[in-house]
Amino acid sequence: MIWWGLAFIIVAGAGGTMGWYYIYDRWIQRDHAIRRNFPIYGRFRYIMENLGEYFRQYWFTADWEERPFNRLTRAWVYRSAKAVSNYVAFGSEVDAQQQGHIYFLHSAFPVNDDEAEPYTGKWIGRGIVQQPYKPKSFFNISGMSYGALSSAAVTALSEGAALAGIWLDTGEGGLSPYHLKGGCDVVFQIGTAKYGVRDDDGNLDDAKLAAMAAIPQVKMFCIKLSQGAKPGRGGILPAAKVNEEIAGIRHIPANKPSISPSRHREITDVSSLVAFIGRVRKVTGKPVGIKMALGDDSFIDQLFDYLQHNPIQAPDFIQLDGAEGGTGAAPAPLADYVGQSIVQALPLLAEKRRQYGLRNRIRIIASGKLLTPDKVAWALCQGADFVVSARGYMFALGCIQAMKCNTGHCPTGVTSNEPRFMRGLDPSKKSVRVANYAKAVLHDVEAIAHACGCKSVRELKAHHVRVQGGSLSL
Repeated sequence: MIWWGLAFIIVAGAGGTMGWYYIYDRWIQRDHAIRRNFPIYGRFRYIMENLGEYFRQYWFTADWEERPFNRLTRAWVYRSAKAVSNYVAFGSEVDAQQQGHIYFLHSAFPVNDDEAEPYTGKWIGRGIVQQPYKPKSFFNISGMSYGALSSAAVTALSEGAALAGIWLDTGEGGLSPYHLKGGCDVVFQIGTAKYGVRDDDGNLDDAKLAAMAAIPQVKMFCIKLSQGAKPGRGGILPAAKVNEEIAGIRHIPANKPSISPSRHREITDVSSLVAFIGRVRKVTGKPVGIKMALGDDSFIDQLFDYLQHNPIQAPDFIQLDGAEGGTGAAPAPLADYVGQSIVQALPLLAEKRRQYGLRNRIRIIASGKLLTPDKVAWALCQGADFVVSARGYMFALGCIQAMKCNTGHCPTGVTSNEPRFMRGLDPSKKSVRVANYAKAVLHDVEAIAHACGCKSVRELKAHHVRVQGGSLSL
């Protein structure tokens, strides 16, 4: 009898709930026409529409179809982060005849393991600044701000970067204790709002900048001009994410939206850009570069022509972000339709650098969906000196591509500071996965280089790679 009673209560409760939904949709709410005309069916329609993206992700979309990253790519990162074998059996799932397929031209005389040379790194700012920097790795962690990412996620990245011997970019949100926690090398990014090094009016504060440069872990400074995912628009952090701690780090009011200007006030043309780079370099004594997405090609000619006869004023590096780069929040029109892809921009920038005789002066750092060995090796072949990734390392942390970064409700705690979500992300465990992923990419890029007859990845050149149909698909 008890079981029958419980069953009756459940059915009656469900019926009562559906009855209330019918009344509310039919006669009270006026926002949704479908639900007003078809109260029960209309509500199910909206439920299935919201659940559709999850069903497609796991049931209906092929392994190579999903965007922005397909299941094959994510699975490779997950396995690498867990130190699980990435060997495949029977044959590749990749369609070698598909337009945009990338492939490398192996040598008839590949390099044996005992002949290989370890990566020795490239100096940045040597002979120019008081404290030049020589990174240990060619694959590092791109800018991710504390606030956009949770404290647990940033801590795991910092500790993982230290384990792997790679650098961690702070993103434009300032330097937090979590970026420093692991003891890794840090690149401090100066965004248009100058978080962490700004005065009350939003201008660059030289005293705060000098204090930042005095931190031994901070190895370089990157002046952000633009970002691939939102070129022409500053960073966006919703008010819900601007707590007291984040506000203190950024030197902004708490509980208010944090929206960066579209550009630096001090930078209006090439000469003022070069002057601003010089100012930051003089105050810090460390390498200073710029981050940008490429729009109008003429900017590169104007900049390099200006620097050609006085290369000492050049940025020590240029981080080139493709239009396919990621972000926590961006207007859809900018993310979808503005800026050049890294596929077009990287070869152009590298060639212009060579033409103007700046190859040994300016290092190129490439970013934008370059998170697997084939894409990293391609970028090195095209002239990049270093490659950085953000979303690759987010996958290593456990990101499932839920596309909730801007809501504060990331189910894995990567981009949410809510304790109920963040509790699932253990930095002591995830830091190991971050290091495993970095080491897997380095190992496999070296394997590609050795197959091409190169003793070191530094020997990879454009003639080592081909793309089916002539244009790479990212």
